[in-house]
Amino acid sequence: MSAPILACVGADIPRELVAAAGFTPVRLSAATAQTTDGLAGQTPRTSGLVAQVRNRDFAGVAIAHGCVEDAQLFSVLRELSRVGGFPAPPVVHLDILHGAEPAVRAYNRARLASFKAWLETLGGRAVTADALRAEIAASNAQRRSLAEVLALRAEKTPKLSGVQALDLIRHVSQAPREDGDRAIEAARAQARPLSGRRVLVTGSPHETTAVYAAIEAAGYVIVGEDHDWGEPSAVVLLDESLDPFDALAARWEAPPSSAPTGSSKVRAQALAAQASGLDVDAVLHVRLPGDEASPWDVAETRKALAAVGKPLATLRLDPVPDTADLAAKLSAFFADPSGPIAPAPRAPKPVTDGAKRPGAAANVGRRSQKALTSTADFATWQRDWFAEVRRKAAEGPFAVVNADAPQEILRAMDIPYVVNQWWASIVAAKQRGRDYAALLRAADYPSDVESYSAQGLAAALDTDVEAAPWGGLPKPDILALTAGSDAGPKLFEAWARETGAELFAYARSIEGRWDLPLEWWSDLPERWEETLEAERLDLLTAQLEASIPRLEAITGRKFEPARFVEVMNLVNEQEDYYRRTRDLIAATHPAPAGIVDTMPATMVPQWHRGSVWGRDAARRFYEEVAARVEAGEAACPGEKIRLMWVGRGLWSDMGFYQRWEESHGAVFVWSMYLGLAADGYLRSFEGEKDAMRALAARFVTMGDELRMPTWAGAWHVKEAQTHGVHGAVAIDDADPFVLAALERAGVPVLRLPMSNMSLEGDALEAAVTAFIESL
Repeated sequence: MSAPILACVGADIPRELVAAAGFTPVRLSAATAQTTDGLAGQTPRTSGLVAQVRNRDFAGVAIAHGCVEDAQLFSVLRELSRVGGFPAPPVVHLDILHGAEPAVRAYNRARLASFKAWLETLGGRAVTADALRAEIAASNAQRRSLAEVLALRAEKTPKLSGVQALDLIRHVSQAPREDGDRAIEAARAQARPLSGRRVLVTGSPHETTAVYAAIEAAGYVIVGEDHDWGEPSAVVLLDESLDPFDALAARWEAPPSSAPTGSSKVRAQALAAQASGLDVDAVLHVRLPGDEASPWDVAETRKALAAVGKPLATLRLDPVPDTADLAAKLSAFFADPSGPIAPAPRAPKPVTDGAKRPGAAANVGRRSQKALTSTADFATWQRDWFAEVRRKAAEGPFAVVNADAPQEILRAMDIPYVVNQWWASIVAAKQRGRDYAALLRAADYPSDVESYSAQGLAAALDTDVEAAPWGGLPKPDILALTAGSDAGPKLFEAWARETGAELFAYARSIEGRWDLPLEWWSDLPERWEETLEAERLDLLTAQLEASIPRLEAITGRKFEPARFVEVMNLVNEQEDYYRRTRDLIAATHPAPAGIVDTMPATMVPQWHRGSVWGRDAARRFYEEVAARVEAGEAACPGEKIRLMWVGRGLWSDMGFYQRWEESHGAVFVWSMYLGLAADGYLRSFEGEKDAMRALAARFVTMGDELRMPTWAGAWHVKEAQTHGVHGAVAIDDADPFVLAALERAGVPVLRLPMSNMSLEGDALEAAVTAFIESL
């Protein structure tokens, strides 16, 4: 009798442990784009994987961290099960991180132990060390045999095609071991000499052979690859001399070169060595839809390959490409492998504050009419503050941090810093996005992946200081982010490389519980220790503590615990004012202020969180709103319709939000900025003994409130109901499960096909008008 099947998503699920627990591990591949009810807005790959979970007879499903889409798949399945109508088998998330630092090793061991216990419960039997040791030995033997057959591609005359190799790797990962062994021997027996140009494939992972088949149909032979569905991941051996559980954990200490969070430089150097060893005619970087990590590898890959005399072709393809078109592209490339790598940048031109750039819609950049005096005062103060930061940065040190990375330690150490997303809002407001996109492309970086977060890197490439917004972003000495996206770590690696900055990358752990409390906005301020997983808090607390000696060494400044406690108290006071302001606006009809005021009035002080000025500015914001409520003053006295904005703000066109106030009495009363400040940051603590852990509790959930379906949907519904909104308008970065939750709660949703960097506000005005008139 065959063992029950455990579906595995991602390369980091330990197949040996799964087999030792009595299951056959089958790594799922999204071979077909299937549609699944309730998945509007999800990628074809996610839809295909969910359809397999629904339609196939699995004993359970194990999902690794891997790419962000894999981690999100766990949240998707959990939410589909929660809202009903999806009979999912038992599902577990194995949140394995890559790295050898003690905190990451401890986290991985804790997650591995939990996964083992889950398997034992599901299978009804204990996993012994002897059973696991035997599975490791058997798996290693199979990998050695597989490596021997795959090496037939590397011979001077290849005897195995790329299609055959990829099919074999996938078959071995999806079949019982005995079937896999037979497939390996069958491939060995069928090996035949092949002819064609030798190419090596990098870039996106390939879960099917469609792209390989199209390349080889054009007369090429794929003799190797470096993605995680290819040979390098398939033949990695575990150390049989170690304790078997140690052997599993040791595999994750060095990230695979193709891992989304891995180093572009490390991947490029490994690829160059591989290309040279295989004596390929060229390397093909293939970017498939949804891949936001590998485009950031291109610049380093091209440099590393040039050093060994190998050309690089960059191809952006569909999962099933047009064979004739691909053949033509490859033919053109080989006719001139040294062709231009990117379009030349347009020369930036100085632009005054009131000027419009060519091509912008007529109303883009139109100024909004502010109701709060504090908003204008904050903007003036911010200009003066940034001028002072530029002065201090010239003397050093200076940091740029992502909004999802902790800043309070920098504040306590008096290290001047700018938040990356604030700088992006300035670039957007000055309509420099197109110029900065050209600078990125000219440097061989993508301009269409996390473009909002890439504006700081673009600023580092801008040599036209006179035209730069607000005098330009100073060169950072320190860069910091949480590795919460596939592109983020590689983007910041490129930024550090371009500037020489020291990079601090905090791990992004994933909420792994199937059942979790929904009303986090009530639980987290006072009960965060009981509400959050201890393993996640342990990890980030340890990483924050480890960052302090590095910062002290870089800056020569001393971290003082008492000063840190003061900063943390100031943050809590500031965020409490935001909560009180939010509650006033929610309860008052007509609203005393719309989001043209609340967005900047929240975010300007929020960039100074933990300072006396930030706390006092939040208090002034609250007091001015309270005075308007007392006086009966409204953002739109004729208010009839209340709207919420879902997604990042249109900082380049704030006037968009007021276009329907006079004509329709429609007011945008809610955005995530004030809402998240009110509910997402407050964390009580008792002093020095738990201040650092409270900071970890603040940031370990950062993004979950907006992106994790179960939490984000419930919160947006709560905010919509307390604000009494009649409808929601969303842009393309809004989570589809959030929008579905709003609609289930009776809140109509308009989905606009635009980003917050878009210049298409005018073109979509008619759609918003029709939506408002339908409410």
